[in-house]
Amino acid sequence: MGALIPNPNAATWGIAALATLGVILRPFSWPEAIWAVLGAVLLVLLGLIPWQNALEGAAKGTDVYLFLVGMMLLSEIARKHGLFDWLAAHAVRAAKGSATRLFSLVYVVGTVVTVFLSNDACAVVLTPAVFAATRAAGVKQPLPYLFVCAFIANAASFVLPISNPANLVVFAEHMPPLGRWLATFTLPSLLAIVATYLVLRLTQNARLKAETVATDVAIPRLGLGGTIAAGGIVATGAALIGASAAGIELGLPTFIAGLATTLVVLAINRGGLVAVARDVSWGVLPLVTGLFVLVESLEKTGLLARLADLLGRAAQGDPAATAWAGGVLVAFGSNLVNNLPAGLLAGAAVQAAHVPETVAGAILIGVDLGPNLSVTGSLATILWLTAIRREGQNVSAWAFLKLGALVMPPALALALAALILA
Repeated sequence: MGALIPNPNAATWGIAALATLGVILRPFSWPEAIWAVLGAVLLVLLGLIPWQNALEGAAKGTDVYLFLVGMMLLSEIARKHGLFDWLAAHAVRAAKGSATRLFSLVYVVGTVVTVFLSNDACAVVLTPAVFAATRAAGVKQPLPYLFVCAFIANAASFVLPISNPANLVVFAEHMPPLGRWLATFTLPSLLAIVATYLVLRLTQNARLKAETVATDVAIPRLGLGGTIAAGGIVATGAALIGASAAGIELGLPTFIAGLATTLVVLAINRGGLVAVARDVSWGVLPLVTGLFVLVESLEKTGLLARLADLLGRAAQGDPAATAWAGGVLVAFGSNLVNNLPAGLLAGAAVQAAHVPETVAGAILIGVDLGPNLSVTGSLATILWLTAIRREGQNVSAWAFLKLGALVMPPALALALAALILA
């Protein structure tokens, strides 16, 4: 049927754009996954992408699917067995009645979780814990604290290679050794983390000053299931660091750790599988699959070859200017198609063009940090949105964009400047 369409490339781009707009705006309040899958199915039905190529595109996300399932299982088993409530009570006590101290504490914890467990884990694992902390503290407006989980998940996501699965996608088999990675990205990461904190703190200051935080909070007893869940999360972090050092993809180790932890806890408690399976946010998997198929269809239009050629010629002429332009364009572009598939496309172009490391690093910063602009910029933000909806909270695409427009640009500018000028 694709042969009957006068301009297949334009039709492909149009469908991909409409599907992405559906994910962002959620017409009729339909879940984001429906719009991504509808776009992918329409491309196949119209013959704009052969079904074999659509399956190939979906298969490229296998490592991501495994990673997400593992993390979601860990989060759900930890939530059901009181780990988040236990951590929340300790956090509230440490805040000593100060709303701003609690805000800063959440930010520090979010940074650590993102660095060692990845940005998706920050969204999936930390968000329920933070909501539990605000509930235990008697906070009337939890959104300032929840915003921390969304923004730090991207701001701290290039401290280590494992801090964001997109990092492994961009560099692929050309991943720099850990020492060179730290030398390249430590200062840009630090500036991005500090700048994001300062802007968030300033924009949320009025809400924080109006809050009162309880000091006399009872510490709930942490049972065996919660203790095992905590051990599973720590073990997962260790497995991710080991896998990254060995050049192994992160999905399978995360899936194994999450599934093993869940099965052990269920065995000890002699049941609960149905409840865990029912409450996991499975809808994120078809969403990611649809996005991968959409990007695969765009790649078939010749986009990758054109990007690689343009990037290669620009880098030969002026590497510094190319790094600035590439980082900024990818940062904003990631919000149009989500940074994971955008990272796949940008990473393939980087490898095909054989650009200098500075250019590749700038593009990676754009892929990681740019999504702090919109709710659909990164998978971590979409997971965060799903998590807060479960708790009865919601943030519109417009409300997030207004805040993201203040938070993202200064962090991006400082990180790129540190990378390129240093």
